[in-house]
Amino acid sequence: MKFVDEARIHVMAGNGGNGCLSFRRERFIPKGGPDGGDGGKGGDVILQADAQLATLLDFSYPQQFRAGRGVHGKGKDQTGKNGEDLVIRIPVGTLLRDDQTGEVIQDFTFDGQQFVAAKGGRGGRGNTRFATATQRAPRRADKGEAGEERWLRLELKLLADVGLLGYPNVGKSTFLSKISSARPKIADYPFTTLTPNLGVVLRKERRPFVVADIPGLIEGASHGAGLGLTFLRHVERTKLLVHLLDISEGPSRDPATDFRTLNNELKAYHPSLAEKPQVLALNKMDLPSVRERAADVQMQFEKMGYRLYLVSGLTGEGMEELVEAVSEALEKGASHGEGS
Repeated sequence: MKFVDEARIHVMAGNGGNGCLSFRRERFIPKGGPDGGDGGKGGDVILQADAQLATLLDFSYPQQFRAGRGVHGKGKDQTGKNGEDLVIRIPVGTLLRDDQTGEVIQDFTFDGQQFVAAKGGRGGRGNTRFATATQRAPRRADKGEAGEERWLRLELKLLADVGLLGYPNVGKSTFLSKISSARPKIADYPFTTLTPNLGVVLRKERRPFVVADIPGLIEGASHGAGLGLTFLRHVERTKLLVHLLDISEGPSRDPATDFRTLNNELKAYHPSLAEKPQVLALNKMDLPSVRERAADVQMQFEKMGYRLYLVSGLTGEGMEELVEAVSEALEKGASHGEGS
């Protein structure tokens, strides 16, 4: 299924029904009074978060969504039926913006959350409403009000606890497949992953957590290089980042430089991203060339104030210790948040 995380839609609420201008016409009642009913209210356009959806594919092209209009009032004091509301289901994690101003209107963070994106017009009043002691036969009825109409922009930001970062081909997809039931595409060439992948990590006596593999991050990602500008938004909601490093290409690859470069890209995209807690891991320990340099690289990061975990996404070496560290960091962060 194609992954789509941006869309633009046009919503139109229903117009209210017109009020009715009518008088009673019955036998033996020569001067019947007014009996025009009110028009029905127009239907609302409602956006509702649905945990079963994972993409904005249904909104790939500019689309128009219109709610039902209210029915006109009738004689004999019959009020018109209200227009039917239109419920549009969107993925949890969608950010709703006004397309013209860019203002954030609503953030959909949980399943079933609803927001009225366009309100239906009020129904017009029938002439019965205007009857008074001095004006017993009013010849006035209101027209229904027009429903709201607007262009909206939908932006999907994945709801994940952990963001998996690293240059292309560092082994993020293999790592994700090892710690969860996710089965992303795996190959030995850059940009294998063209869409974010999600995996749920289950731990005994620990809270489960969701990991998102964020693809396409290279130098210049915050300005559109690679696929970074497309997917950097998905890092925003994560609580913690796991940064995978790779030295399998030989001495020409400096992991400290890679680490600083990607953190600069995070900061350039949004300063808050660089402030997120990070767990660092050197991947591909199954390769002899990596194992030979691992101790020196580990010491290099210790001098920078970081603990570097040595892991292999292929064989599973060191993965248990790394995942346990991530679980502890998440629970510590949750406890800190509840107490603040």
